Amino acid sequence: MKTKKLLFLALVTILFGCNIQNSKPSKADSATTSTQKTLVDTADLTNNFYDNEPTFELKMLPLMVVGEIANPGTVDFSKLPVHSVIVKETLLDGTVDKFTGAYRYDGYSLFDILNEYQLNKANSKEFKPIIDLYVVVESQSGEKVIFSWGEIYYPNHLHEILIAKSIMRIVPSKTKDMWPLGDNSKIIAAGDLITERNIENPVKITVKSVKMTFEVDREIKMFYPKFDVYTDGKMIRTISEQPSGAREITYETIFYGRGRGIHSTTPFHGVMLKDIFKDVTSRSKLNIQTGMLVVAALDGYRTIFTYSEVFNRNDQSESILIYEPKNEDGGAFTLFPASDFFSDRSVKSVKSIYFDTEK
Repeated sequence: MKTKKLLFLALVTILFGCNIQNSKPSKADSATTSTQKTLVDTADLTNNFYDNEPTFELKMLPLMVVGEIANPGTVDFSKLPVHSVIVKETLLDGTVDKFTGAYRYDGYSLFDILNEYQLNKANSKEFKPIIDLYVVVESQSGEKVIFSWGEIYYPNHLHEILIAKSIMRIVPSKTKDMWPLGDNSKIIAAGDLITERNIENPVKITVKSVKMTFEVDREIKMFYPKFDVYTDGKMIRTISEQPSGAREITYETIFYGRGRGIHSTTPFHGVMLKDIFKDVTSRSKLNIQTGMLVVAALDGYRTIFTYSEVFNRNDQSESILIYEPKNEDGGAFTLFPASDFFSDRSVKSVKSIYFDTEK
């Protein structure tokens, strides 16, 4: 009899600790009309910190994919898997960043959304590699943010850019801060430090390639002793030696290409790329949302990085500039993005770096 009572009490604890929340939103949730639909571990019976609160569905809008693709159309979300990311959302607010809440978002990754759209690059005859592609995500109100193709398909950590369909607060266990909830779907860039790219109601994705043209010569001797820096199309300086004052860093690497496989396991040592541009690129909402860097090599090879990839990371995977003045096969300057799985966006014999915003 005693055993039965203990079993009954254990069952009651589990039912009250891990229950499906179907009630209406509380007073703290009055800003949202979403419904709660998930298993909630209110008693903290598991080691998962990210299932302790109700999940709220967000209002989704139809999403079009257009641009340099052969089969534009509307995204069928029903065919896509759901991924989850955790985010500490923080916005610019003068000189002090404004923290707005910590959340788990569930949704559909740009990786999966764009996966079956066939590329039709405008500049494919001149430059076949896809590393100069980027996408513009536009909201219902006309707000725009950009992501590089490499940011979506080449990183070490995939599926971290989502169209969010649901949201859950990550509530501190002591303060019990109930972060505000929105109603609408958002694009979520989980790798961003300042989350200005997390805009509501995305309705269109446009695939584009860099419009700059470069002379391609794959037979040229790959050594160039300097590179030029441009902002808004104007050359502002030439760099011919390792920049002073830039922070140095060493990365242990497994340098692996998408085409040729393993290149080396040699450590890379250089200076942070963002330090070279810090005096000419302000940390503004416009730059975070639509800023880009185009890095071009002596032989016409080129790639694109968004501003946020270089200046606004929360994972400390920096892009570094390597200076090897005696390296006649790839020197004097090489760019290495530590965030990437593949080596394809590394650029040897850098000739020019351009900073601009999406027009």
